[in-house]
Amino acid sequence: MIMKRWQTVLAITVLFLSGCTHIGPKTVPRDRFDYNTAISNSWKEQTLLNIVKIRYIEMPLFVDVASIVSGYTLQSSVNLGGTVSSESAVQGDFVNLGTSGTFIDRPTITYTPITGEKFNKSFMTPIPPGAILFLIQSGWPADLIYTVTVDSVNGLRGKVSGGSNARPVDPEFSRMVELMRKIQKSGAVGMRIVKGEDQKETTVMFFHRNNIPAEIQDAMKEVSTLLGLQPGVQEVKVGYGLIQKDDTEIAMLTRSMMQIMVELATQINVPQEHITEGRTPPRKFWGEKDNYLIKINNSKEKPENAFVTVRYRDYWFYIDDRDLISKRTFTFLMILFSVTETGGKEGLPLVTIPAG
Repeated sequence: MIMKRWQTVLAITVLFLSGCTHIGPKTVPRDRFDYNTAISNSWKEQTLLNIVKIRYIEMPLFVDVASIVSGYTLQSSVNLGGTVSSESAVQGDFVNLGTSGTFIDRPTITYTPITGEKFNKSFMTPIPPGAILFLIQSGWPADLIYTVTVDSVNGLRGKVSGGSNARPVDPEFSRMVELMRKIQKSGAVGMRIVKGEDQKETTVMFFHRNNIPAEIQDAMKEVSTLLGLQPGVQEVKVGYGLIQKDDTEIAMLTRSMMQIMVELATQINVPQEHITEGRTPPRKFWGEKDNYLIKINNSKEKPENAFVTVRYRDYWFYIDDRDLISKRTFTFLMILFSVTETGGKEGLPLVTIPAG
């Protein structure tokens, strides 16, 4: 009888200890999902906040999550004691069983402010034309890409809504963008990178000639005319610049991430009282109120159906989750951050915060 009691106690102890093992592997699915979601949401909110700050003539600031080190500590103990007495003893047999445990989750997150050289390369340097063209090649709509990232193509100028260079779009630019989208959907245009004798890489845009519908051929001819290209040219070099060198080149003046954010910031719907008080300039329209890239709204109360939202100056600024055009533009902006060249991290301040 006494032996059975001790066996029961030992069995309970083993079960307790075995249940406290192998914590590490179980945390991987949860941690990867939770950190992925948290970083993604914070990056969206940080981007929206900086666009809003630009609207109010404030300096944007981005902070990278440089690293996350998640550490777990599990401590457990079992206290087991008892007395086995003789049959004639007054106190009888008894057993004391005590357990205790401590679980500690202490992640260490390192933040890196984007400043100095890295800020210049990431936000002030124009996006390489090759990166823009390969985004088109990957399936992003040409009309969205040209409108957001390109200032001019062979002298045809896009719209600029903010700053001292504000201007309406050239009609020829809009027509060129429309035709490029049409050609893109037909699959009649492609991109590739070639190396010259000096080993420098050059992006080349080429047009297919086989099995092209007549309407697409007409569109290609019209694009060549608008851009001043040689009639019937099949391959054209694409480089950065305002004016093309000859009739076999496309000179693309691209925008930096800062220019793109300024352009999007002008389309924010700010409270009228802030405009009246001179806290932010009024929006400029060029007869295109319904042709928008992004709608960033404001509200005194936190919106319920928001794709991304941030609180600034006692107002909630947000993108409606049902506004597919604005969501597409904002997501494209996030992708542009990924393809923009960045500098090293040397010399930048690091803030390490033990959380938990």
